[in-house]
Amino acid sequence: MNKHRQITYVVDNDPSVCRALKLLLEQHGFRVETFVRASEFLAFKHLKVPSCLVLDVRMPCMNGLALQNVMTDKQMMIPIIFITSFGSISMSVKAMQAGAIDFIPKPFTEEKLLNSIKIAIAKNKIQNKHQAKITKINRRIDSLSPRELEVFRFVAQGMLNKQIASKRGTSIQTIKVHRGRVMQKMQAKTVTELILLAQKAGVTSSSPSLSPIIPRYN
Repeated sequence: MNKHRQITYVVDNDPSVCRALKLLLEQHGFRVETFVRASEFLAFKHLKVPSCLVLDVRMPCMNGLALQNVMTDKQMMIPIIFITSFGSISMSVKAMQAGAIDFIPKPFTEEKLLNSIKIAIAKNKIQNKHQAKITKINRRIDSLSPRELEVFRFVAQGMLNKQIASKRGTSIQTIKVHRGRVMQKMQAKTVTELILLAQKAGVTSSSPSLSPIIPRYN
């Protein structure tokens, strides 16, 4: 594990806990950033590297669960490991349902925390790779003209050239030209690949009608 490129964030209103966790994790080769307030963590410029958050549940101003909600709203995809001295089953269930990796009562063993961090960072690596792919696809979509984007959406829905032409009140040849440009800009070799790109970017949802066996375009 290439730990020097990974960050473990710690948010706990007890400075002694922050210091102890920082020392522990740095001894195991992790880079650590600590915060005593949720607002400080949110204001921090997070690097685009595999990371996770060790988060105390009970904190003043904004508690751990509230911070988790804010992170979800802001689409901050940093896996969370909750730690607490005052946890409850309902609190644990709520945190896990919202996507937390673990909910660890204090005191905990080094092994338990380190294992949870390894799992969280591994998950974040997968999330980052997926997001990088989506970002690349969206850049290609942004390069499409309004008419090309429209044709892209129709093709992604499985519509034939003649169906698109009829819907737009234009010639099949014009649609073929637009579709050719869409294929080129989206770097798709087949219509099947184009549809998969659209699904990944959320341009269209996957459905039985969008099967890999695509009818030949006329």
